[in-house]
Parts: sequence; structure tokens; C-alpha cells
Amino acid sequence: MVQAKKAQRSKAVTSVRRTGGTMRDSDYAALAQFRYQIRSFLAFSEAAAAEQGLTPTQHQALLGIKGFVRPGPATVGDVARFLLIRHHSAVELIDRLAKLGLVSRVADPEDARRVHLKLTRKGEQKLQALSRKNLEELRRAASPALSRLLKSFGESSET
Repeated sequence: MVQAKKAQRSKAVTSVRRTGGTMRDSDYAALAQFRYQIRSFLAFSEAAAAEQGLTPTQHQALLGIKGFVRPGPATVGDVARFLLIRHHSAVELIDRLAKLGLVSRVADPEDARRVHLKLTRKGEQKLQALSRKNLEELRRAASPALSRLLKSFGESSET
């Protein structure tokens, strides 16, 4: 099954290369639909964050602290990279999250100049509630839409 999918993807890529990457109307339609689905999901996610009393950026920071950095705990620099923001902006964001009781700072035992970030119990609860809602929405709306879009990309490149 996995090999069949890899062969199908390879065939689609090869056929696009053979045609010189010519875009068809169906390719544009599929891309437009895909971008619409992304924007729809982001709007849903932002509304869910607001219901929890968070900004979208605060939600993303919590998610980054919990799930983006491996191995080891996240740092302010990691949050800045994850959110594509400047370090000083990440410091301000973490300060606000700490004031809300969602994040704590823990000194690195091996390097006193370094600070690790940890979600508090309250931060974990908010993130878990938001993550459940987001995953439900992805399963409900985005998964079928993404499947259709990916299929349409393969079909349009093979003709």
C-alpha cells in the first residue's frame, strides 16, 4: 500500500515535470480551495482561542512550548523560531503568558543563562481543550477536503 502511494506520487511529479510544470485551471482551483480550507481552519482556531481567553499567538506559543521542541524543554528562542518572530517579541509574549499563569520559567541547571519554559497546569488545561477542538475540526472538515484536494492535484497532473 505504501509503495503504491509512493509510486503514484512519483508518477504525478514526473508527469508535471514532463509537461514543463504547466498549470491547468483545475490546478488553480485546487490551490484556491486548499488555501480557503487553511483560512477556514485558522479562523475556527482563532475563534476557539478567543473562547479560551487567548490570542491566536498565545495559543500558538503554548502549542510550540508543548509540542514543537524535542528533545528537551523549550526556550524563548525556540518560541521565537516557531512563531517566526523576533526574540524580544517572544520575551514579551512569554511575560504575558506567565502573568496569565499559563507558563513558568525554569532555570537550566546546566547553564544559568538559559531559561526553560514549562506549561503550568492551567496552561496544559487550556491547550488540551483547544487542541481537542482543533483536532475535531480537522477531522470533521479539513480531512475530507484535503483528501479531495490531494487527489485532484494527482488527477490534473496526469492528463
